[in-house]
Amino acid sequence: MTAVPRTEPTDGAQTLERGLAVLVELSRHPDGLTIAQVATACGLHRSITTRLLVSLQRTGFARRDESGAYRVGPAVAELLGRARPRLREVAGPVLERLARTVDATASLVEVIDGFAVTTLVAEPPTDGPRFSYRLGNRDPLDRGAGGVAALAAAPPRPGEPDRVAAARAEGCLVTHGELNLGAHAIAAPLPGWGRPTAINIVTNRQAVIDAARRPLLDAVREIGAHAANPEA
Repeated sequence: MTAVPRTEPTDGAQTLERGLAVLVELSRHPDGLTIAQVATACGLHRSITTRLLVSLQRTGFARRDESGAYRVGPAVAELLGRARPRLREVAGPVLERLARTVDATASLVEVIDGFAVTTLVAEPPTDGPRFSYRLGNRDPLDRGAGGVAALAAAPPRPGEPDRVAAARAEGCLVTHGELNLGAHAIAAPLPGWGRPTAINIVTNRQAVIDAARRPLLDAVREIGAHAANPEA
């Protein structure tokens, strides 16, 4: 008589499946869930749910706020970041085309350690005077199109400046001489890449800014198509 293989999950596999089910449930509720809510949604005993959530929290796949609610943790974003194309690899050729199209410097701006940091720069091939950004340039977040637009790439926050909300609603922001006298800039939020990010165009000619909005937004859509969560 031939033995029939068991199809039931082993204890380890069952624990893994339950943990994944809990993680999926947390992803469906960005405002967070209590232990009791997770237990009910997943059909698990409260004690089992507690152990699973503690394990997920310890490994960074869940986080617990001051009210006791659990949300998806930072390890999930890190895992997704390794599985998708890297932002700068995707943005590089798009910025090169954008710089050629608008005949001005285009750059990628990321919020790092409380500053708007230039992490990628594309210069137009034409000669002539123009404003440029060097790699690693650090600007304040409350002044300049790049920093404000990068903040707008993040979800709305209570008490955020009106211009951040306006940049998010309009899809871009124009500034004149906020960081450098005679410089005109237009920047657009680039959501979906985890870290608040924007594409920035800077020039000494206002006419360039007037014509740059559509190419800028086209670039945002092209880069955003590669993001794991474009609506984030």
